Amino acid sequence: MHILFLFLLATSACFAQKNTYRISFENAEHHEANIQISFPSLEQDTLTVRMSRTSPGRYALHEFAKNVYGLKATNSKGEKLDITRPDPHSWAITGHDGQVNLEYILFGNRADGTYTQIDQTHAHLNIPATFMYSESLKQRPVEVIFDTRHFPHWKIATQLKQLGQNTFYAPNLYYFMDSPTEISNFDSREFEIDGQLIRFILHHPGTAQEFDEYWEKTREIVRQQKAIFGELPQFDFGKYTFLGCYMPQVSGDGMEHRNSTVLTSGTSLADGGMKGNIGTVAHEFFHAWNVERIRPQSLEPFDFTEANMSGLLWFAEGFTSYYTGLSLARAGIITPQAYAKGLNGTFNYVWNSPARQYFNPVEMSYQAPFVDAATSIDPVNRENTFISYYSYGSMLGLALDLQLRQKGQNLDAFMELVWEKYGEPEVPYDLQDLENALAAYAGKDFAENYFGKYIYSSEMPDYEQLLDQVGLRLKKGSENAFFGASVQKDDEGFYVSSNPKKNTPAYKAGLDEGDRILTVNGTTLEAENSWEDEFGQYKPGEQLKLEIERFGKKMHKTVILEADPAFAISIDEGAKPEAVAARKEWLSAK
Repeated sequence: MHILFLFLLATSACFAQKNTYRISFENAEHHEANIQISFPSLEQDTLTVRMSRTSPGRYALHEFAKNVYGLKATNSKGEKLDITRPDPHSWAITGHDGQVNLEYILFGNRADGTYTQIDQTHAHLNIPATFMYSESLKQRPVEVIFDTRHFPHWKIATQLKQLGQNTFYAPNLYYFMDSPTEISNFDSREFEIDGQLIRFILHHPGTAQEFDEYWEKTREIVRQQKAIFGELPQFDFGKYTFLGCYMPQVSGDGMEHRNSTVLTSGTSLADGGMKGNIGTVAHEFFHAWNVERIRPQSLEPFDFTEANMSGLLWFAEGFTSYYTGLSLARAGIITPQAYAKGLNGTFNYVWNSPARQYFNPVEMSYQAPFVDAATSIDPVNRENTFISYYSYGSMLGLALDLQLRQKGQNLDAFMELVWEKYGEPEVPYDLQDLENALAAYAGKDFAENYFGKYIYSSEMPDYEQLLDQVGLRLKKGSENAFFGASVQKDDEGFYVSSNPKKNTPAYKAGLDEGDRILTVNGTTLEAENSWEDEFGQYKPGEQLKLEIERFGKKMHKTVILEADPAFAISIDEGAKPEAVAARKEWLSAK
């Protein structure tokens, strides 16, 4: 969330009164927290409080009010006050004497970058999912007391300013809402760089040696990403905190905040998290620059009452995704060979998607309120209409970096320019600002060509030529057969488990999601085999005569297989010396 901290301090100084929160965990075994809030010195006759409907870094709605119950309101003398419900998210309180004290119970049992989880191992708190607030009092400072007396071994980690052992401070509501908190018996590591403290707290079942190894990887990521921008952001209170929770009961996620990030995974370091979780560390720390301070105007101010939509997520999230893998390569965490191999899945997902005919990257970004951990019960056609702005943007970042390198420039220097113009002074930018910045860096014609072809339209860059200049090989075509829809197996047999992609063999044959595949070319599929086992024997051009069941009726469909359209990216062992040197410059530590 964009917050200009000096402004906040000046603003908060205007308000002597503060709102005070207390949370305790007497019934943690049943995932409940008890919360008390005091709103003093009220001037309005009716105080309206509410639960947020979304959370910083999220773009969809989540309706946190559903987990609140047992609400009571009293005045300064402890007398009960009337409460009415103007809408599903709000409570209106009348008859107070200038002060309203609230008490309620919160249920929370999902630990990730959005929700709250309370159990006997920790209190994982995302603030919008936890605490009520009053929009009319948003400029007041907030004091919060995390009451851990029922778990005396728990410690508290947050980007909030610490005032006492269990008491913390936010200059106003927005900073409070942007400050996730992990309370547990966690381990911690820290180091100082450029006069600022980088801290990693980790709630996990692993060993100190495992954490040490993971911490060294994190330190190198910090150094490599700092080299891109030339400096660290100025973190409020001089500290940045990785809030890690790698426990079996949590859900995998990562969520950026101004001076911290949430990192959650059900995979421990010993069971694959050492490799599997580190990409999220790289992604989220890059957000300390790109999206937290290099901030789209369309996300300002962040609205806690509605979905937040931006057409710039291809840059804010997508370019951050491009730098995720690149940071791991430069930090020596993955090899150049692994980096090249890692491009394949995203590359094929983006450039073989029929969705490009419907939406360009800006419009894909507009889809975020429907896909960013959003929920719906009606089927959708995302296989044919949506490409993740994370993936789309990462491939556009790759293309832009390689195009700039042809000119003797690079994306690192462009990102540093954007940082200096918009991030460091915290001036929100729009789409035209971004194009203007690229024009200032690489020339007007270059910027118009890039934005015209790839941002305002959905053309595919010449990756074969771009990758060749850095010693990577792009192979087109395959001898493998291509079906065009996912097929899975359950107790009843095989079935089509996704919408067939447009103009693929399965789509042309008229197959639909949910179709049961009974026989292929007159043969019943072997129950012990996978679809890959069954399908692998066929070649492009062959026909599959399928007997299927749909809506309780049997019918026949003929699928004419085609060659797999997937591309393959790999290190070109025969690359010219100048291409090998360019690859080394691109992927090596800075």
